[in-house]
Amino acid sequence: MFYYADEFNLSWFPTLRAMLSPVGQQVMIPTPRQPDKYYGIGAVNYHTGETLVPFRRRKRRQEIAQLLQALLEKHPTGTVYVAWDNADTHEDDEIEERVRAATGRLVLLYLPTYSSWLNPIEMLWRHFRREVTHCELFETKQALLVAAQDFFDRYNQSPEKILSIIGSQAQKAS
Repeated sequence: MFYYADEFNLSWFPTLRAMLSPVGQQVMIPTPRQPDKYYGIGAVNYHTGETLVPFRRRKRRQEIAQLLQALLEKHPTGTVYVAWDNADTHEDDEIEERVRAATGRLVLLYLPTYSSWLNPIEMLWRHFRREVTHCELFETKQALLVAAQDFFDRYNQSPEKILSIIGSQAQKAS
């Protein structure tokens, strides 16, 4: 199994993008008084399009190690390859311990520093924001989390759409 993995910020503040409005009228997007962040810590299978994206309050080494463990549990046999960036949360004793405990079943591949265009999961995060959070203020933080989880649940029902978003030709070649 080959996964691309990364994290993204899920803020209660709406993400803003250019939008059309009548001449002389500025579109106003409400924002909450207090920003509150969650993080999507996820992986996408480059061959099947299936995603695993838990949402957490923090993105520490512990949460990264939990993602790796979830990938290993999802694939109890065979080797799981994970390509990701060189973030400091991806390299430490807790991550190395997870790799050693997997006894050769988990292989971590590090992409060059400052090269987000090499990680196809970035395109999935961009698509997620366009569809879920751009110019959208959710009534509650819980509503934001539900909408975010719903996005990934829906797309996991049609993984070929995810393959298209990330630019994978893998399923077509099968």
